[in-house]
Amino acid sequence: MVITTARVSGGTVSYQNQPSRTHPSRTLFWIEAALAGVAGFLTVLTLFTREWIEAVFNVDPDGGDGSLEWLIVVALAVVTVVFAVLARLEWRRMRPAYG
Repeated sequence: MVITTARVSGGTVSYQNQPSRTHPSRTLFWIEAALAGVAGFLTVLTLFTREWIEAVFNVDPDGGDGSLEWLIVVALAVVTVVFAVLARLEWRRMRPAYG
């Protein structure tokens, strides 16, 4: 995409074409949105099949009572909300103010 800017000098208008760059905020938004999505997916996965943690890491740190899995569900839910809110704030910051 090329952005055209106008310069007015002495009553004449000249146009310059400048390539647009991806704004850092846009990249930050997509990173935060992706992290929120991954954390949300892991929250739902852990909620329904808590045994995936033992299968992937080949350990059973809570002795089979499931307390660690519930702690992980809560922590992942908090991470999901935090990244979703950060992405939302970044999205609103990128949008021009209409008024």
